[in-house]
Amino acid sequence: MIEVKDEMSPMVTILANLNKEGYQTQFKATKDGICSMTTDQSYLPGDVEIKHFYRFEGESDPGDNAIVYAIETNSGEKGTLIDSYGANNDPLISEFISEVESIRK
Repeated sequence: MIEVKDEMSPMVTILANLNKEGYQTQFKATKDGICSMTTDQSYLPGDVEIKHFYRFEGESDPGDNAIVYAIETNSGEKGTLIDSYGANNDPLISEFISEVESIRK
């Protein structure tokens, strides 16, 4: 029997709160930067600001470690980019994030 938790997971809660704040787009990393999955617009590191980021650790599996980036673009589009962190991170995302100049907590 699967036990259902009464509360949402911390990541789901953060994503829901960010969505309420207008971070409704999902971004994906490409070799050319990040791309909006809503508008299909591509952005370079200089085109975005990371307004917040949140790290999550798996309860029992280090492979469950993740980070959520809340991103605002120079065109006003707001959304999230999700990556694993640690050994399982996406090299495209890591490279993109390392080149973003404006990162806030």
